[in-house]
Formats: sequence, C-alpha cells, structure tokens
Amino acid sequence: MCGISEKGRLLFLCFLLTGLCMSTYAQMSDEAVVKYALEGKQSGKSDQQIGKELLARGVSVDQLSRLRNSYSSSGSTGSVSGSAVSDVSVGSRLRTVSTESRDGFGSASHVSGALQYPDSSKLESTPVRTSPRVRIFGHDVFTGQSLTFEPNSNLATPENYKLGPGDEVIIDIWGENEDHIRGTISPEGNIMVDQLGPVYLNGLTINAANDRLRGLFSRKYAGVSGEAPSSDIRVTLGQLRTIQVNILGEVATPGTYRLSSFATVFHALYKAGGITDIGTLRNIRVLRGGREIASVDVYKYLFDGDSKDDIRLEEGDIVLVPPYDLLVEVTGRIKRPMRYELEAGESLTQLLSYAGGFTGDAYGREVRVVRTAGREHELFNVDSVGYGTFALMDGDSVAVGRTLDRYANRVEVQGAVYRPGMYELCEGRGTVRELVGSAEGPREDAFLGRAQLLREKEDLTPEVVAVNLAGVLSGRLADIALRRNDILIVSSVHDLEDRGGFTIGGEVARPGVYPYAEHTTLEDLIMQAGGLLDGASTVRVEVARRLKDAKSTTPSNDVGKVYTFSLKEGLVVDGDAGFELAPFDVVEVRRSPGYQSQQRVRLEGEVVFSGGYTLIKKNERLSDLIKRAGGITDDAYVRGGRLIRRLNEEERAVRDAALRAARQNRGADSVSLEKLQTDDYYTVGIELDKALSNPGSDYDMVLREGDRLIVPEYVSTVKINGDVMYPNTTVYMKDKRVKYYIAQAGGYGARAKRSKAYIVYLNGRVARVKGNAKVEPGCEIIVPSKRERKGIGISEILGLTTSAASIGTMAASIANMTK
Repeated sequence: MCGISEKGRLLFLCFLLTGLCMSTYAQMSDEAVVKYALEGKQSGKSDQQIGKELLARGVSVDQLSRLRNSYSSSGSTGSVSGSAVSDVSVGSRLRTVSTESRDGFGSASHVSGALQYPDSSKLESTPVRTSPRVRIFGHDVFTGQSLTFEPNSNLATPENYKLGPGDEVIIDIWGENEDHIRGTISPEGNIMVDQLGPVYLNGLTINAANDRLRGLFSRKYAGVSGEAPSSDIRVTLGQLRTIQVNILGEVATPGTYRLSSFATVFHALYKAGGITDIGTLRNIRVLRGGREIASVDVYKYLFDGDSKDDIRLEEGDIVLVPPYDLLVEVTGRIKRPMRYELEAGESLTQLLSYAGGFTGDAYGREVRVVRTAGREHELFNVDSVGYGTFALMDGDSVAVGRTLDRYANRVEVQGAVYRPGMYELCEGRGTVRELVGSAEGPREDAFLGRAQLLREKEDLTPEVVAVNLAGVLSGRLADIALRRNDILIVSSVHDLEDRGGFTIGGEVARPGVYPYAEHTTLEDLIMQAGGLLDGASTVRVEVARRLKDAKSTTPSNDVGKVYTFSLKEGLVVDGDAGFELAPFDVVEVRRSPGYQSQQRVRLEGEVVFSGGYTLIKKNERLSDLIKRAGGITDDAYVRGGRLIRRLNEEERAVRDAALRAARQNRGADSVSLEKLQTDDYYTVGIELDKALSNPGSDYDMVLREGDRLIVPEYVSTVKINGDVMYPNTTVYMKDKRVKYYIAQAGGYGARAKRSKAYIVYLNGRVARVKGNAKVEPGCEIIVPSKRERKGIGISEILGLTTSAASIGTMAASIANMTK
C-alpha cells in the first residue's frame, strides 16, 4: 500500500476490525457508515455535509458519535499489534484508503471529522427527509440500500462514451508488430506515446480514438494501415476517471459530488440522499453547458421499467430537482393507497392506474374527490364516465368507497330442505314454490303445516309472514311472491318436540349419551355402548325413567320410575322382553359383587422368594405374606422391616383438603405447607418381629393393593445427623444410649436443640430422645437446631429507651392531672 504511512495503515486496520464487530443498526451498519464517509470525503464534501447525509439515511446521532470517538482514539494510538484482516471486502476497503490517502484525506483525523453530525440549530433549515403522514410513491427508491443504481465498470465501454482527462487508455498492437501501451489522459487531453509525442484524445469516442491512433501508429509501424494490414490495433479503457457534477434542488443533501464517469442520473440522486417530500419525480432536469439536455421521468422506470431517461452524466453536469407541480392522494379501496405525483394533463384514470386499480370490494362506479384549494373545501362525486376527463389539482384527495354490505338480489331458505342456503332472486325463482323447488324440495321430516317467511318492510323493520307450505306446494293456496332479502324457514318435526337422548353408565365399554331413536331397546343401547365389561352384573341392570304428565293438576311425591332387568348373552331374560327406551332414559349397569380384580403387593429383601404377589383374600396380613414367601432368611433383620404404602383415593382426598385448608389459613396458628406430606407414597411404621410372633394381632397389619414390604439385612451402624459437631456414622454398640452416639459425632453443636432430638428407626418409626428410647441397629439420630435470633442493635436500644421515657413522661402527666 504505497502512499500511506505504516501508522495510518495500522490505525485504519484497527478501526475496520472494530466496525466489523459492531452490531447492525436500523438503517446502515458501522462499516457502511465509514464507507459512505470516505466516499464523501473523496468527492469533496465537507464534514458537516456528510453528517447531514448520514442523518438523512437513518443513521442516529449516537451511532455517529460512537464511531467518531472510536476512530479518534484509534488515531491517537501509536501502533496496533496482532491485527489481521482476511475479509475480501476489508481488503478492497484498504485499497480504497490507499487511493484516498494520496489525495490527502485518508488519515484518521479526516475520517473522524467526516463522522461529525450537524448542530441541532442548523437542522431546521436542512432539507432532511422526514416521514410524511402518507407516503409519496417512488420517493423511497433512492433511499434504500439494495437499489443504488451504481454503474458497472466491468461492462463494455458504451459507443457514445467520450474520453476525458483522468481516463486510462490501453493500446494493444499485435500481429507483425507488437506493443502494449498504457497512458492516462492529462488535463490537457493528451497521452504521451514514445516516438509519437502527445496524442490528443479528449472528447473522442473509443471508435474515433481507435481510428486516430491507427493513423498515427502507421507512421511508426508500416503494417498497421493499408488494405491488408499485417498488424492490428485496439484501444480499450483501463482505470475510469471521476467526474464532478452538481446536484441541486429538492434533494436530501444538495451539493457537488465526484462520481464515476459511467454514473447516471439515478445514481447521482441516490448519492444525494434521495428526493425530499416536495421534490418532483416527473421532471428532473439535467443541464449541460448551460442548456437542458434531458428531462427525467422516474415514473417511466418504476411502472414500465423504461430506463432510457436515466442518461449518463458528464463532467460539469447539473442535476436539478424542482418542486412538484401536482401531488394527489388516493385512499380507500385501492390496491396501493398513497400520494402520487401527476403531470399536467394526466386524468383520474391515470391516477387510478398508478395506484394499481380498484380492490375486489371497491365501488368503482364513482369516487369522491375533496379539493382544498380556494377559499374553502370542495367535494366532487365523479362517476366512471368522467374518470378520463376530470382535471385534478394539487392537494386533491381521492377516496374510493366499498360496495354496500347488503345484497341486491338475495333470498334464502333454511331448515328442512335438501339444499338450504342463499339463492339469486331472479326469473324462475321469484316465489316461495320456486325457491323450495330450487332447494330440491322439502325433506321427509319437514313440517309443512306452517313455515315462516322473514321479511323486511320498506323501513327495514322485520316482520314474519306465516306460510301454509303444504297448501302452496300442492297448489291449493296462492303462491307468494318473494322480495329481496326474504328468508324462508322450514321447520323439522323433530325441532318441534323435545327428543332427549339416552344415557348409559356403569360397566359398559363406552358410557355416555346417545341420540334418541324410536324403538330402541335395552339390548340395542348396550350394543351401541360397546357391550358389557368383564365386571358387569347381568342380574341387575336398571333403567330410570323420567315422569311426565302434561295433564296433571296436582303435585306428586314420586320423582322417577325404575325398571330392573336381568341379562343373558346380551338379551333380557328377566323383565319385559323387547322393552323400548323412552327419551331421557338413564341405564345403569351395575358391577357384579362377585367380581374382584387382582390386587398386587411386592415383597423385597431377605425372604426366600421375593417379588410380586397377588392377594388371595381381603384380610391377608404381613405374616401371611411372609409365610407364602417361604419365610425369612438367616441374614434378615426383622425389627428393621418397613412397609411403603401408596395413597388411595380417600387418603388423597383428605390430603388435598388439608392442603387447601393450609393455603387458606395463613395466620399464626395455621399449618406449615412445607410440613404437610404431598407425595403419593408414605412409610408405615411397623414392628415385623411382633407381627410374625403374634399372627392376627394388631401388629400383624392387613395388606392392601400397591403395598411394598421390605425386609432388610442386619445393619450394624448408627447415623448421627443434624446440629452436632461432626455428623457421623458409627458402629452400633448394644446397650449404649444416645449420649454415647452423640459423643461419637463430637458432641452437640452450639445451636443444638437437645430437647427436640429424635430417632428414626429402620422400620419407619420415629421416637423422641427421652425416657426409654433405645438405639437400634440402622437407626438415625437427628438433632435439630434452634432458630437464629437477631440481636438488638444500638438504634433499637435507643428507640426502646426513647419509647420508655415517653411512656414515663405520659404517666407522670396523668398522675399530676389526677391530684
């Protein structure tokens, strides 16, 4: 990188790495901001001008300030160690900086200055783009990041491109004579060629320059010219020059810009930050040499893709954006509602075309135009015939309404017909008989004695017209002419009576409610419910029937009637054969008292045959289970046997009730939620040795489903836990008391609550450490801690003293008053 100092290169590398690591902001990333600032400096813009442009593109003041401070600190650092840039885009950025440094504005201080932001006092007069209430179509095309209109320098040189100072010309000669010459056109318009001297190429096209050089090189090489030349020559462009153009008028940042010589009008407008809210898109003027050479209409490009107006700019060109002449807003049921700029002579038809046309629910026969010009507002209703001739004015607002939420020719039939729904009111469907015929006639369950015709009066109030549909369809009665929005309702006979379903419960596969059907028997309903379950009783099936007497005049104490049946192979054998169910009947299939499902328990530990067992009687006990398992082994510790039991439904309900009560009563006397058992399993404290020695006694408890009996082997240790000096596990010593085992743990702790110590035995029992509490093998001694008390500080003592003094003073005053 020639032309830039080692210090400047390292500083710029550091800043680029910092920019790459920063997060992306709303409109432009940090890298894009730096690139824009560098390009602006290259084009000759001032720091204040670049700051305004960045603000117009959505860059925040905080982002500019942060980048400027970061780059300033990079410029003050002597060197940067360990910096490495591998990204291709960063490498290209560094080559750009090399070029900029040769021009004198690639240093850290210049980039930092370019990231300045304008004073707030000057922002009011700056034509910075603001967000209008309604967007103006096309104005955002020059403010985005994806569509820059940047010229492509890799394309073939256009035929009408004219060479100028700064263009690099490449001359290739091949054939009998070979040569390769590169030269940059000087400000005087020349390139220097050995043996030929200065060659003037300024203002020539590539073809014209090729012809001129062919004639000149014929003096140097004999084979270049003639009818059959032995050498050929070709002129191409190398490095392109930059041109200076002025962008004036209603753009975000007017000024002088240096652009590529391939740059067009659209790219120039993009570089200027886009067009302001009052700028035109329809008449952008390009001035060259004091005269207008083109008038650019951006709408041709946006609507038709026609880019012929996007002409290439030349040195000294002026792009002038005047204010718009006519801006019209269109709202309502239009595909693209916003503001559009119109030219003189364009009609309402053209405006609707720009807006994409009407939506599907638009009322296109007429639009409303509100005009604000003049002394007061004016309103115009323009019908479709006048769309092409109605002259719009600046500030007009066009509103497109929607179709009415009503039907002009709709009738409807509902209820017991084959094809209910809405129909067109037309010839052949203008009467009640024709409408029912269009719906393919009434269904078999239709009640034809009285149909209802819902109709709107002229004042839109509803009315009901009774129709004898049977007479109208048979021709006995006159047909009734339909009106718009008429609704014919044909009721079903089932709608006119309460036909409740059947309910079946108990020992059936699918209990529930089933729809009523005539002549349904008990057997039919059981079959619909999936049949009887394995535990169903076939000798007691009950049917509960609702009592009803529409002619009754006195109350009765009876609330229902029950029928009892016996079944065999799904058929009634005891009761009314062929018994038919009535609406709202409730069938209950009882569970057989002789049916019992298996109840399983589990026996683990030191028994001969451990595993799962099925209870064979309701009152089977611990001793019975041990006996069935072949007895205990020699290694069994019977006193440590324990029983783990699962909560049944009743116990679970009691637990849930206790939890609810604890949550509702959070006072001083309430039960702590943490101390309530919430698990589904709990340990039952048993004495298995006494149960085995006294079968059938109270020690020999009855088992139930889900129980798990564990007979452990002998455990020769005792665990000491809680508030002791060193929680420990020690060997069990017969006839030793609790004091001995506490000593094995180093004694009580400083906050030990000795009076509340307790022992948890291996069989699940718990006992306080007092009286005759014995220590047994495998047990655990637990010593709880006292609650930590907070001492009284100086401030509390002073407060209590002050309160006591106040009470004493009050007492003395009361005593004096009573004397």
